[in-house]
Amino acid sequence: MATGATFAALRHRNYRIWALAGFVSVIGTWMQVLGVNWYVLKETGSATSMGIAVLLQAAPTLLLSVWGGVLADRLPARPLLITAQVAHAAFAACLAAVALTGVGGLPLIFAISLASGAVSAIEGPVMGRWSSTLVDRETLGNALALGSLTNSAGRILGMSLGAVGVAVVGPALLFGINAASFAAVVVALFAVRPGAVVGAEAPGGPTRPGIRAGFSYLRGQPVLLLALALSFVLGSLGRNYQVTMAAMSDGPLAAGASGYGLLSTVFAVGTVVGALAAARRRSLSYGTLVGAGLLASGLQIVAGLVPGVWSFAAVILPIAAAAVVIDTTVGTRAQLDTDGAMRGRVLAALAVTGSVSAAVGAPLLGWLAEHAGPRQTLVLAGSVAAIATTAAAVALDRQHGRAAPLTLVVPRPRHPVRRAAWRAARVVRPAGAVCVVATGGTATRPLRLGELALAGEAARH
Repeated sequence: MATGATFAALRHRNYRIWALAGFVSVIGTWMQVLGVNWYVLKETGSATSMGIAVLLQAAPTLLLSVWGGVLADRLPARPLLITAQVAHAAFAACLAAVALTGVGGLPLIFAISLASGAVSAIEGPVMGRWSSTLVDRETLGNALALGSLTNSAGRILGMSLGAVGVAVVGPALLFGINAASFAAVVVALFAVRPGAVVGAEAPGGPTRPGIRAGFSYLRGQPVLLLALALSFVLGSLGRNYQVTMAAMSDGPLAAGASGYGLLSTVFAVGTVVGALAAARRRSLSYGTLVGAGLLASGLQIVAGLVPGVWSFAAVILPIAAAAVVIDTTVGTRAQLDTDGAMRGRVLAALAVTGSVSAAVGAPLLGWLAEHAGPRQTLVLAGSVAAIATTAAAVALDRQHGRAAPLTLVVPRPRHPVRRAAWRAARVVRPAGAVCVVATGGTATRPLRLGELALAGEAARH
């Protein structure tokens, strides 16, 4: 695909504004993450306390994301997002004050982390739905891939700048920079022109109220449920590399802290590569999800067998790239294959899936690495993930064959040339096919997207 297609979403003015603001905000966010971790570790000398701070930021997602999904489907996004950015800026300013004065100490840091996590949990589905209105449907997958690229690049830059800043000045500066970074998002929210993109879905519209309606809708979407289930397995067993990389560095690879830092950097580079690979794809289908899942699972088995740090790093990079492709594909399908009135709640379910997979997978992999060994853990987890991906591929194929047809009857074209094209279209089955009943004589069968256009033309002749 041409380079221009890799950055197709940037053709839209709204998305350019939003992507730039998001990049600035991501840099500030990761500077703050590093600052909080350093402050807690310095005050307590305990890695467990540092983990508690991280957990407090992530835990609200499990409880509040579903409410954020309901709000995303029922209320205008712009006021909610502006309120969230102001709250985040206020929390960051409070962290800076604590770091400078020491007032409140560690309990206040934990309380701010919990409150910030609560705002993020509600904000996430709203942000996801809002972002989908900035581009048309054809470039939505590209926009999500570029969003992954922005997050990966912002994380690398934010952590790098934060490491320098915390060493020279201290964490207060990092918190202050993050507080200022949210101003870029607020400015972007005012600069974006709603409805400027032809083909983009406008937010709002008729919706069924409440969380129960969201669960009811998901129960009726078996393909999406399969994608979420596969995302959970791959995320829990194949994504928690902060645990397995540390175990391998401290154990079989004997690489120590420097080796762990090297592997973390390689993994971050891999996420950038994966984001670019996803952006270059014309479409992100369920086949892409299965392929990336099998690749990541197979390489995870290989990672448990390689002898040294550099060979492990060489395997880690494509695993990280595949992980980003998996996340981007699931996010794209969640946006494109769901009812617009329920999209916020579907995105909330996706956020909860990611949080639960991390909460379950990290301690499980850590326990296995401690009792069975890091290499055995990678091989076992990769094997289970590969089996689960294969089972999901079979189930997805069966669900595709069970697609219910719509009751639209279209005659066979009479013109010889159009009839030949119509027959050829029966053989070709493009991605994103919809089922419509086509009849001719006594035969009834599904009609594909390409045939729908031909049939409409034939009906006029």
